[in-house]
Amino acid sequence: MYVWPCAVVLAQYLWAHRRSLPGKRVLEIGAGVSLPGVVAARCGAQVILSDSEELPHCLQRCRSSCLMNRLPHVPVLGLTWGRVSSELLSLAPIDIILGSDVFFDPKDFEDILTTIYFLLEKNPHAQFWTTYQVRSADWSIEALLCRWNLKSISVPLHSFGADKEHLASSSLPGRHTIEMMIISLAQSEGTSVYSTSDFSTR
Repeated sequence: MYVWPCAVVLAQYLWAHRRSLPGKRVLEIGAGVSLPGVVAARCGAQVILSDSEELPHCLQRCRSSCLMNRLPHVPVLGLTWGRVSSELLSLAPIDIILGSDVFFDPKDFEDILTTIYFLLEKNPHAQFWTTYQVRSADWSIEALLCRWNLKSISVPLHSFGADKEHLASSSLPGRHTIEMMIISLAQSEGTSVYSTSDFSTR
């Protein structure tokens, strides 16, 4: 029910690349209030919003965000990480998966990447654009990425104007270190318009 700093940073990335978004097929997972997905839709992408089928209030929040932003036709699906469902199996082809602060609880990391791997296997040239808040020095998904044959590229926040403190200001206490990465299949050449030479490999 809250617009977390990670969502603002991911929305800024989408805005910085808004000219490439028209016509792109985009799925946001764990959408909540759906800021990144709403921005993508307003920039011309064909967006599907999703959150856990076990959290109907979150799905209703997705719908409310769409209505408030004059996007009444954006589909909202119940997709639970790590679970194969008819909704997941019947998804249309996608180009970009979005996720802001989905790597919040380590017990969910495997389920998230299971779902991402399934989607990328069905859409080998798609990418997962995700922002996360660094909450622990021990926080890492590197081993899980290797297990699922995925690779990640770190995207410096300054490269898209998101390194300013006021951008993702939050009323929550403490500092909020946000990072962004793009995850794709390790063996995929990809078709992204963004060159990996612009980013540092994690």
